[in-house]
Amino acid sequence: MEYLQNLCHQIAQIVKGKPKMEQGVCSVEIGRNFHLTIQDRVSKSALPAGITFESLDFQGNALNLAEVVVLQEELPLFVDALTKNGLIVSAIHNHWIFTNPIILYVHFQSVEPPLSFAHKFSEAFSVLRQK
Repeated sequence: MEYLQNLCHQIAQIVKGKPKMEQGVCSVEIGRNFHLTIQDRVSKSALPAGITFESLDFQGNALNLAEVVVLQEELPLFVDALTKNGLIVSAIHNHWIFTNPIILYVHFQSVEPPLSFAHKFSEAFSVLRQK
């Protein structure tokens, strides 16, 4: 378990996030920081970005999953960065209506070493607007 905890902390350092281990699942929350309203009310909770890994095998491969909220105009560049790194984009959709600006949620995944996934995630995340 200590190995998984250390691995989780390494991933958090790579993606500059906050790690949490629970029931053998490492989750790292990153978050996005831009002004968002839903029905003209400010929202911070609708701005997630994060990754998880679980089911680590003896070869060092794990199931890696991620979800990132993106601005509509960021979507093409972000998806391009993900696919160029061989990551599977499994869903692109909205969660909320009446948002300003328009936001979408991108889900992606892989089975590979978690540190490799974290580096790919970080590279793709770097194309997004940082505030």
